[in-house]
Amino acid sequence: MTVTVLVPDDEGLDALSEITGVRAVRYQWGEPTPPEAAKAEVLIPGYHRATSELWGELPNLKLIQLLSAGAEDWVGTLPEGVLLSTCRGAHGGSTAEWVVAVLLSMCRGLEQFATDQRARRWQRQTTEGLQGKRALIIGAGDLGQHLRRRLEPFDVRCTMVGMSPRDGVRGVKELPDLLGTHDVVVLMVPLTSRTRGMVDAEFLAAMPDGAVLVNAARGAVADTDALVAELTTGRLRAALDVTEPEPLPLDHPLWSVPGLVLTPHIGGAVRGVRRRSYAVAAAEIARYAGGELPNNLVHGEY
Repeated sequence: MTVTVLVPDDEGLDALSEITGVRAVRYQWGEPTPPEAAKAEVLIPGYHRATSELWGELPNLKLIQLLSAGAEDWVGTLPEGVLLSTCRGAHGGSTAEWVVAVLLSMCRGLEQFATDQRARRWQRQTTEGLQGKRALIIGAGDLGQHLRRRLEPFDVRCTMVGMSPRDGVRGVKELPDLLGTHDVVVLMVPLTSRTRGMVDAEFLAAMPDGAVLVNAARGAVADTDALVAELTTGRLRAALDVTEPEPLPLDHPLWSVPGLVLTPHIGGAVRGVRRRSYAVAAAEIARYAGGELPNNLVHGEY
């Protein structure tokens, strides 16, 4: 039996070409689906969201295989009985690199030195170091583990936090006791009803003076108004790759608050990421075609 998979680009065709029992069919987003869609069991939606009209053209659909690690745009929108699998494992390294990059830049004052360079001003100054910092990594999955492995060689002491405690991982209920003892707090959690607004005014107030909040998760995990209010005082600093709303309106106060490094959701946007995404997707689809459940299935509320 052959499993038909709809893929959004030629890279997808190549990635699935050697999987036994899989037939990859190219489709073009926004155009009529190919005739093979009636038999397709798997859809790779690229980086687009499907519309309700599409489901009627895919009567045999059994699995949505994402190329992203986040699934919040899809949970609750799929037809009953359709499985959803993420691309967990493809983006952790590049996102962790972004976190390390912004932390090094903030600690070593690279933005100020860049300003001095443009002004042709030779002005030495002593900066912080990353060495010896204590980092609280909220999200102990693939992204969080990638980050821990990259920070520890800098002699950063990492504490991992998950939704529930386990060996080597503290539980999220312990956050009130943990926030005040860490120099850096990194958000690497999926956006769910449990994590939406997790970083509120009380959370920020518990962080020590001079601490850095890094959001590599989703913008809505943090209360934007509370974050703006705290940054405006200068007590805390932050690095955000994601915001709420996103993209950020031109008149939004986040553009001008002090102590903020802001990037436009590019933590995972590095060369080669598409290839890595398809490698994970191909492995997931191979399991499905072999009669197994994919490893990265989204369960419940996600």
